[in-house]
Amino acid sequence: MTPAITAPATPWTLPSRGRVGMFCFIAAESAIFTIFVVAYLFYIGKSVSGPTPRQVLELPIFNTVCLLSSSLTIHLAVHALRHGRSAAFNLSWFLTLLLGAIFLAGTGREWYHLIYTDGLTISTNLFGTTYYSLVGLHAFHVTGGLLALAVVMILALAGRVTREHAEHVDVLSLYWHFVDAVWVVVFTVVYVIGR
Repeated sequence: MTPAITAPATPWTLPSRGRVGMFCFIAAESAIFTIFVVAYLFYIGKSVSGPTPRQVLELPIFNTVCLLSSSLTIHLAVHALRHGRSAAFNLSWFLTLLLGAIFLAGTGREWYHLIYTDGLTISTNLFGTTYYSLVGLHAFHVTGGLLALAVVMILALAGRVTREHAEHVDVLSLYWHFVDAVWVVVFTVVYVIGR
């Protein structure tokens, strides 16, 4: 009988401080979003006066497609940077920024319509309070992400983002994926379950 040949074990290395920090940040932010989602779910249907979600909310399909597509473009951007393809990185990163901005503009248009056409403000009823709190919290996180993406875009256009920065860019992409994943929950709770 011949002895079994085993492959040498790959040495374990510590994850980067950036990744650990981002995962801790995402865990903390997930807890905050969980509180807002639970509050929204708790107060569904408890508003004494209108308007109600069924009366005023429309499914933001286009905005959702834009935001979720931005997860693909940021993934492609990080992949391109890891392989030293700066032009592909710049294009994919710009598309991520553009798709996120379109999403945020769509949220702004939706709020304008809700406030000025439907009369739904944060103080109108419990629905208004919980809706603007939850969707507003998400919009705040998208805005923060867009600012970070814009800074990287400016640095990339100045030639200051190279293959050596791929790990840092990947850490930022984790945040953007988190924002996209949270939107799936918010969309489901507000526009599907809550209607």
